[in-house]
Amino acid sequence: MADETTGWQTVQYEGFEIHVSPVEKDPPDAAQAAYAAAAPKSRYTYLGYVCHPGADPHLPGHSVAFHADGEESFASRDDALYEAVHVGRSIIDGTHPDLTVLPLVTGGV
Repeated sequence: MADETTGWQTVQYEGFEIHVSPVEKDPPDAAQAAYAAAAPKSRYTYLGYVCHPGADPHLPGHSVAFHADGEESFASRDDALYEAVHVGRSIIDGTHPDLTVLPLVTGGV
């Protein structure tokens, strides 16, 4: 679930862990890096998952993964991190329109 090259952060919420990683959207490649200073500011997106404390997110049914929708992007890492945590909380609270922690609770994981 977690890409080892991304900076994952964990937030405890209502007996669950929300793991989030703000990710630069379309980072410049080596050829573009020389022009990065003159290029527009980077945009960010996020990856995340919700699980019980200590669960192995690599095992099926042990986490609920989520990410930013489509072309959604944010002006800063902090904005992406804030939104990712907000989405994780909505999954736990049961207010997210598509995702839920119910399988984590009823599956005994």
